[in-house]
Amino acid sequence: MSTTLIIALLELAAGFILLIWAAGRLVAGASALAHNLGVPSLVVGLTIVGFGTSAPEMLVSAMASMRGNPSLAIGNALGSNIANIGLILGLTAMIYPLRVERITLKRELPILGLITLGTLVLMWNLEFSRLDGLILAIGLVVVIIAMVALCIRRGEDDPLANSLTDEIPDRMRTSVAIGWTVTGLVMLPLSAHILVNGAVTMALIVGVSEAVIGLTIIALGTSLPELAAAATCAFKKEDDLAIGNILGSNMFNLLGVLGIAALIHPMSIEAILLHRDFTIMVIFTLALFVMAWRRRGPGLINRQSAILLFLSFLLYQTVVIYQAVGGHALAA
Repeated sequence: MSTTLIIALLELAAGFILLIWAAGRLVAGASALAHNLGVPSLVVGLTIVGFGTSAPEMLVSAMASMRGNPSLAIGNALGSNIANIGLILGLTAMIYPLRVERITLKRELPILGLITLGTLVLMWNLEFSRLDGLILAIGLVVVIIAMVALCIRRGEDDPLANSLTDEIPDRMRTSVAIGWTVTGLVMLPLSAHILVNGAVTMALIVGVSEAVIGLTIIALGTSLPELAAAATCAFKKEDDLAIGNILGSNMFNLLGVLGIAALIHPMSIEAILLHRDFTIMVIFTLALFVMAWRRRGPGLINRQSAILLFLSFLLYQTVVIYQAVGGHALAA
């Protein structure tokens, strides 16, 4: 094993560990600080905690965009959304079948569908301009405001509001909250830089595109917090929290991750990312809706559906890697 490969692997490992730790510290500190300053728990949950689920993806994609690696940024966003449904919900529902509330089927899933359609329209010309990024960013603000308004109207009966506000730390001193917030703000970009550097080096060594690294290694790594949270929710039988985190993360990935990356630097989109990976993301999203839908009462993602999601995700990853390695072999 070459020294360059060892360094790249160490950068990937260190980047993932620091990134996930820093994101957790930032969310804990910032949410506690806002709560201590009198910001309503619902607002804190839907903004700071909601952003926290996609903080690793946002920082990695932003850093990749700044460094001129757009395919890595886009691959990370699409790959994370596919992993969230196929891998995370698949594994979680195998542990414990997940009940999906009617409000989720009527509200969060259709909103995610509209966001997906809008993103497709912006990607159709195989470019993400700063205007496109601005549109996505504005869309994120609109979604957050709409979610806050809906949750306030429903009050304590809203499952999304309950799931997010439960994650706000209790009894954290303001000085401690400030310390963790500053620590997270400093460590997040640093860890993202280390991770992106390792990913780009790995792509060069293996001989595949940066998009492939974003769709596989980076997407899996940045989805680890969602996997841990979803598995914990499954063991505690907190269905709404598991589903809400995944759907919220997918919305933030499309609007926030891609929007911020495009605002930083306009990006060209590899055609295969649109034709193959975006299509697969849409299929997974539709499959989730079909599997969860029930004519009456709450929906249910049972173990059979979970196994199908998980096996489909493994098949997708296999196809991505095979096409990348096979194409490299033919080129050689």
